[in-house]
Amino acid sequence: MADQSLPSVAEFDIRRTVHGPEGTARLGEEISGLLRGGEVILLHGSLGAGKTCFTQGLCRGLKVVQDVVSPTFTLVNTYDGRLLVHHLDFYRIEPGDDLMDIGVPDLLDQVWDGTAVLVVEWPELLLGELGADVPRLELLATRGEGPDDRIWHLRGIPSVPPSWIDIFDGGNTPPSAGE
Repeated sequence: MADQSLPSVAEFDIRRTVHGPEGTARLGEEISGLLRGGEVILLHGSLGAGKTCFTQGLCRGLKVVQDVVSPTFTLVNTYDGRLLVHHLDFYRIEPGDDLMDIGVPDLLDQVWDGTAVLVVEWPELLLGELGADVPRLELLATRGEGPDDRIWHLRGIPSVPPSWIDIFDGGNTPPSAGE
């Protein structure tokens, strides 16, 4: 398996705390409203941190009707909604594996054309393919105070769009009943 080291939270300036899996899914759904096609979203976090749950909310907001599941064994799932969503999971990819074998260049072409969004769990191997200057948004999920709380940390290359900052700054509210 690839090196599964996570970036340091100190590398992320923007944070939002969510409560429970529904809070994570709701964050993904809120972000879906900002997507226009062409976005690369990289998801960092330990096993069980909520990366797939986030993607489920994002797809729900994009009106995807298919079941959204982790592509841990299939490596790539593509969902059709308001935009195509290419959901990749590189947890089981080894360093040196050829990303062309799973069609990453073709998926990236659709992203660059603005017809798709790329969401990648365990993206470390893709970072080398993308290069340091490719625009992207990266989220890191860490545990919060409660057992189901998550803190989502955000950074962007070259920067985080103001609309994303608004979602993160406006979302640090106490849990509502039922969360």
